[in-house]
Amino acid sequence: MEHYLDNSATTRVSETVSSEVVRVMTETYGNPSSLHSLGIRAEEVLEGARNTVSKALGAGADELYFTSGGTEANNLAVLGTAEWMKRRGNKIVTTAVEHSSVYETIRYLEDKGFEAVYIKPDKNGHITAEQFAEVIDSKTILVSAMLVNNEVGAVYPIEKLRRIIDRAQSPAILHCDCVQAFCKIPVKVKKMQIDIATVSGHKIHAPKGVGALYIRKGLHIKPICFGGEQEKKLRPGTEPLPLIAGFAQAVYEQNPEKNYTYVKELNDYARTALATLGVTINSPDDALPYILNMSVEGIRSETMLHFLAQREIYVSSGSACAKGKPSHVLSAMGLSRSRADSAIRVSFSTDNTKADIDALRDAIQEGQNSLIKRK
Repeated sequence: MEHYLDNSATTRVSETVSSEVVRVMTETYGNPSSLHSLGIRAEEVLEGARNTVSKALGAGADELYFTSGGTEANNLAVLGTAEWMKRRGNKIVTTAVEHSSVYETIRYLEDKGFEAVYIKPDKNGHITAEQFAEVIDSKTILVSAMLVNNEVGAVYPIEKLRRIIDRAQSPAILHCDCVQAFCKIPVKVKKMQIDIATVSGHKIHAPKGVGALYIRKGLHIKPICFGGEQEKKLRPGTEPLPLIAGFAQAVYEQNPEKNYTYVKELNDYARTALATLGVTINSPDDALPYILNMSVEGIRSETMLHFLAQREIYVSSGSACAKGKPSHVLSAMGLSRSRADSAIRVSFSTDNTKADIDALRDAIQEGQNSLIKRK
């Protein structure tokens, strides 16, 4: 029996979402930019999806731009902002634990002459507002920080950053990677005073290949690709309408409060079950319950991952985008080499049950008995 516990990497597309994707593929297959009736019908689907996703963010429909996913949206947010704001300064403030699509993009900008400050978390993965206040100044043009860390689930104080930026008399644009938070905890961009926010579809049971970028009305950033009038020329190219429709359907189906309660129960059950095995939990106690990072010391992450996969239990050794490379998140947290090298990430969705956790616990115990070398 399959036990899928890698939902922060991607989720299974729900049946209703897949049905909507097929319906749009086969019935509303016109190009949304075409002026004939099929194109007009396609545009209606596109704008309906834009309304649905933007409403979930507490944004206006005219502030939402569809992309191919979170990585493209993050690249567009960071590069586009830096290029637009470079006459006002060259300093970027971010964290040392951002998703690689932000982290590596800022590294690229450093090579182009920008200055970057990377705020490190403590050993529990926490980053405080005070740490941001210490480094944001009048030369800072961009503050980019995720709302929920994708490896350990730590939640960062994004709602406090606008006041810090204003207090420093900084022109900085505030960008937030909300990919792991969207539709799991409240993400209301106006209330949180976020200027630019990134979301993705495949973390919430929509297809891969679709995401979106919120940009506050009146704010400008430079495009990074060219060739069409779509998405107000900010993200040109024919919109992948079936994927966008599926994204909107997935957003529509979410019940964040109910889902959070259910997943929190699973997380608590997992922490209790795994405690009996002596594993070390790397996620903080107040982490988003959808993510549980742990170390089974004495067994390398890759070894344990394959051991579990042979038993049809699917977890991750960190961010899927890292493809097995050492975690820069756990390194930034200052974890020991043995703890970082043995870390695995379990991530939940409402598809999971306690039976999945029981199977995980039993398999880890079997792995400890057979894989750890005894002296």
